[in-house]
Amino acid sequence: MAETVGTSRTPSAPRSGRGKKTTSKAESSAAQPRGITVERIFTTPGVHPYDEVTWEKRDVVMTNWRDGSVNFEQRGVEFPDFWSVNATNIVTSKYFRGAVGSPQRESSLRQLIDRVVSVYRRAGVENGYFASEEDAEIFEHELTWMLLHQVFSFNSPVWFNVGTSSPQQVSACFILSVDDTMESILNWYREEGLIFKGGSGAGLNLSRIRSSKELLSSGGTASGPVSFMRGADASAGTIKSGGATRRAAKMVVLDVDHPDIVEFVETKAKEEEKIRVLRDAGFDMDLGGADITSVQYQNANNSVRVSDEFMRAVEAGGEFGLRARLTGEVIDKVDARWLFRTIAQAAWACGDPGIQYDDTINDWHTCPESGRITASNPCSEYMHLDNSSCNLASLNLLKFLKDDGTFDVERFEKAVELIITAMDISICFADFPTEPIAQTTRRFRQLGIGYANLGALLMATGHAYDSDGGRALAASITSLMTAASYKRSAELAGVVGPYEGYERNASAHQRVMRKHAAANDDVRTFVASAPIHKRATEVWQDCLEIGARNGWRNSQASVLAPTGTIGLMMDCDTTGIEPDLALVKFKKLVGGGSMQIVNQTVPRALARLGYQVEQIEAIVEYVAEHGHVVDAPGLKPEHYEVFDCAMGERAIAPMGHVRMMAAVQPFLSGAISKTVNMPEEATVEDIEKIYMEGWKLGLKALAIYRDNCKVGQPLSASKKAKPTAEPQVEARPVRKRLPKKRPSQTVSFTVGGAEGYLTAGSYPDDGLGEIFVKLGKQGSTLAGVMDAFSMSISVGLQYGIPLEFYVSKFSNLRFEPAGMTDDPDIRIATSVLDYLFRRLALDYLPYEKRAQLGIFSAEERRNQVAENYGADPAEVDMDALRSTVDAQPAPEKGASPAPVEVGSSTELLELRLGKAADAPLCMTCGTKMRPAGSCYVCEGCGSTSGCS
Repeated sequence: MAETVGTSRTPSAPRSGRGKKTTSKAESSAAQPRGITVERIFTTPGVHPYDEVTWEKRDVVMTNWRDGSVNFEQRGVEFPDFWSVNATNIVTSKYFRGAVGSPQRESSLRQLIDRVVSVYRRAGVENGYFASEEDAEIFEHELTWMLLHQVFSFNSPVWFNVGTSSPQQVSACFILSVDDTMESILNWYREEGLIFKGGSGAGLNLSRIRSSKELLSSGGTASGPVSFMRGADASAGTIKSGGATRRAAKMVVLDVDHPDIVEFVETKAKEEEKIRVLRDAGFDMDLGGADITSVQYQNANNSVRVSDEFMRAVEAGGEFGLRARLTGEVIDKVDARWLFRTIAQAAWACGDPGIQYDDTINDWHTCPESGRITASNPCSEYMHLDNSSCNLASLNLLKFLKDDGTFDVERFEKAVELIITAMDISICFADFPTEPIAQTTRRFRQLGIGYANLGALLMATGHAYDSDGGRALAASITSLMTAASYKRSAELAGVVGPYEGYERNASAHQRVMRKHAAANDDVRTFVASAPIHKRATEVWQDCLEIGARNGWRNSQASVLAPTGTIGLMMDCDTTGIEPDLALVKFKKLVGGGSMQIVNQTVPRALARLGYQVEQIEAIVEYVAEHGHVVDAPGLKPEHYEVFDCAMGERAIAPMGHVRMMAAVQPFLSGAISKTVNMPEEATVEDIEKIYMEGWKLGLKALAIYRDNCKVGQPLSASKKAKPTAEPQVEARPVRKRLPKKRPSQTVSFTVGGAEGYLTAGSYPDDGLGEIFVKLGKQGSTLAGVMDAFSMSISVGLQYGIPLEFYVSKFSNLRFEPAGMTDDPDIRIATSVLDYLFRRLALDYLPYEKRAQLGIFSAEERRNQVAENYGADPAEVDMDALRSTVDAQPAPEKGASPAPVEVGSSTELLELRLGKAADAPLCMTCGTKMRPAGSCYVCEGCGSTSGCS
């Protein structure tokens, strides 16, 4: 076994009396074992897992692909030969501890795994988890084998902290609380900051804070929760900028009966309008842009906590009461449908707020006697008591698919048992950011086992994501996972005792276990899911029987997290519960460079569907060229749905995502991190339907995102500048032709990757008289259209139509190509015409007319900033007011669809779709991120915008 690098901390003694070897009353018999036995599933006796693989040395050099600067470099790192370059890069840069270049720096995957697993084994021995030293050794080897072979992964804080000199924080998800006092509010800011500093996220419910419609004891009017959100948002933005591991992530929840609910719902939608205005004025309002910090509420996800009472009032069209926070009396009444429409309208405009279904959440609550569930973590998968935390781990489902296409039920069940054991052991030695969180977590021992690669598993087994068979398979796997987790939790309770809060909540906990088992009985099975469901049914019965005797060690066991960074660590094609993003993916190569490949699940699925080798090769070649399967040679149309993805030619319908969530929700202790993506043309009514169906189908939380609804990503619409008053037109217009010889200038430009040239001719005595636009190849339709357009504009100018009229009409038009430009004065354009007329305005219109249109040069914006803030213009940072991104020409039809400039699978997909995808640029390396649950993950460096 390789020697561990770094300082391993000896696990501290269990606090609050937990973790000691205790025995419940129901099993005080002398025959009861004093620890669990661990059987070998993956490993071979006498052979260490490290000796079964081939190791190789690699150089990790990570660059910002946009400018070539080196973000991270470590040479000679050691990894198994089957680990991808991407997984190697991310683990080396994110999880290896020690200063780069120092002897203490970890340089092998062996050292990383040993650093973590050795602490888990030692803590398990010290706290009485194992029946013998041999069981402890098998536990260590099995855990090592699964991590080495990417069968599962702990959440990121485990890799950051365990076995180092840092506090042993193992949880990625936190829920805080805030009361209606200034001391509590200020403490909220402090606690949230500490959690962000540690690289984790937090959520809380602000509904205890009095509304702006209520009075203070001093006689004044309360500020209301929305006002206090500003301070917390600014704090999160500051810590995000200085954080060493990841961006801050947070969730803010408000109950639907709070008197300030409308203000809360509209906060981010109104800020989005402000972003549009500032963007149109030339400020850098892209995500991570220099000027985005001037708007508020951008660092949190917002959710409305709705009740069954409210949803029934929406159905009936009745009134709904908004209640005072201290007395509970109704102080205002609103039309329920109007309020529901307001929520959907805001979500349509900017993606926020999401919905959390309060009564459903608390109906599945195992510990109601200890308090209600009022909030969630930032990604909405962890829901439990206030001031608590949850550590996560996720299984790679594709690792359990056997060569014959069946799911390895036995190995999956045993893997879950081992992982749950390890996760519970971690609470014995874990540190926490605040004492209230430490106390609650040690008393209730919340765990969050989950999985990734569901989308890949469904495709590989020939199931459409949006199909009854696919949902049955997902439901059966999820049911078995949670059943095996709670069964092992009950077994652990018989060895080291149930969680401290169990006795008070025993009746409720047992009721929820019965609800899970009853939901399992309602699953409609198919051929592929029947064996899994059968075993899940047996395990649930064992779980209920053992739990009735022993209680349970953990108040909750399972969630479905985004699995962002750890999904890349496990080389998963899909994250969490998500379907595949696209059929063609971006892959990095050993020694540098990259290439596009068809996802390996595609040929596996085709083989499963019965296609021959020659047919598979032809279909894969077609997919590589077109990015989809429509009209692929030899592929039956009835099989198209198997290859449907989140984006692309055959995108899964929004309700397909909701139905998948509903299929697995009854088998999760917590909830699901997932955003239901909707097309740009989706209506407010469509969003209302999604939110209503989520409630009826029994979801705990639901969030939507409408394509292109945010300015921080590519725009779907923008406010048009108000046209200036038109001059009086002569009754008989006279054309003023240009002389044979006239001054002109030519400007080369790129917009969203499309390259072109603008030539503008002027009258000798001043004034624009003609334009010529070169865009596209000579003889192409696009070139012909632009020639005709240039001619019509030129004739109009010569007949006296003012340039400012054209600018007001054509600026802000939106169509592809759109996006970043190479013009220092115009950083983002919503179309080629938007760019051309903004450029013409800057070159030919006086300042006064441009000011009316909101068009300024970078120099003018600098002077405005200097004047507004009383600064010297020379001191204003010009780089913060302009962008010099080098856009690249779009690929010609028939050319390679994946040029070397592509930096991620999302950017590759953008080339396929011919439109920009709604994903931010990574704050660390500049690569376009891709969705991971309700968060985003960077394929370049592993950074995430949320949990795991």
